[in-house]
Amino acid sequence: MFNKKLYNTPYHSVNLSKYKYLVTGGAGFIGSNLVEYLLRFGAGHVRVLDNLSNGYFENIQEFLNLPNFEFIEGDIRDLDTCKQAVEGMDFISHQAALGSVPRSITDPITSNQVNISGFLNMLVAAKDSLTLIQMVYAASSSTYGDSPSLPKVEGNEGNPLSPYAVTKLVNELYADVFSRVYGCHTIGLRYFNIFGPKQNPNNPYAAVIPIFCKHFIEGTLPKIHGDGITSRDFTFVENAVQANVKAMEGGLEDQQTPQLSAHQVFNVACGDQISLNEMVEILREISGKDLCATYGPERAGDVKHSKASIAKLKDFCGYVPKIRFKEGLEITYGYIEENLPI
Repeated sequence: MFNKKLYNTPYHSVNLSKYKYLVTGGAGFIGSNLVEYLLRFGAGHVRVLDNLSNGYFENIQEFLNLPNFEFIEGDIRDLDTCKQAVEGMDFISHQAALGSVPRSITDPITSNQVNISGFLNMLVAAKDSLTLIQMVYAASSSTYGDSPSLPKVEGNEGNPLSPYAVTKLVNELYADVFSRVYGCHTIGLRYFNIFGPKQNPNNPYAAVIPIFCKHFIEGTLPKIHGDGITSRDFTFVENAVQANVKAMEGGLEDQQTPQLSAHQVFNVACGDQISLNEMVEILREISGKDLCATYGPERAGDVKHSKASIAKLKDFCGYVPKIRFKEGLEITYGYIEENLPI
């Protein structure tokens, strides 16, 4: 049921069985990994809200018979559904969103409806909850936009380069307003290119790492948009799960993590910088296949280089990335190779 290569280290410092957790988008990539962690370590109750438009039922199917797991098939664009899902919960990890810069450029309306209207519904439900301790939500490194400075430091945001980036920036603005107006203090985690198991390479808007893994597994040539020196702070999914777990605990009075008095955002990354050309070379080593990339034009909305400072999150809750890029890529490659449909 659980991936033996993941989550062998506990990142929580409380008894999870005392608490109830809602994971929106819990059938998706990051959400289902967080669900796996919570169930592995005996969370009292884990409720997933997902409309399965971007998540996959098979990511949570093996948990359905567990007594502490619950699945609600529903859409965050419906306020009543959000309120139903939040009812009785202690913690929210809001992962439901429509990712992908290219998708947002093709269909900005739907990205806006899900990422902004849906997020606002979740904020309202959180604000009105009588039991909620802490809400953490998925923010994005795309918020930094065209800011040229490296590493990316919270507070040095640039101009958004895509509709997707706009939606994630608006999330932070709404969260900040809810903090100042209603005293509903949430935490935004700015993800930097999260990758790992349960990320579907066959999704039409799949990220670069699962796509490239699939190419190497099938022996076909991956295509790089641009010259290949484009770099990212690729972050293995277990590190993102650690950040969510530690950030949620920030709402507990008996923890060393300082109590929130305002909305906060934190980078979730490794503080590394890996180019696409370097990634291809590592995949050649992992796969043992002598494949080279092809090259094409740059994509609209893409940032050229990205690298994060993770000092703020480390100071807040002791976050230290456990799995670095090469080890994470090896795990991811093995998972996709084992699970890729023939």
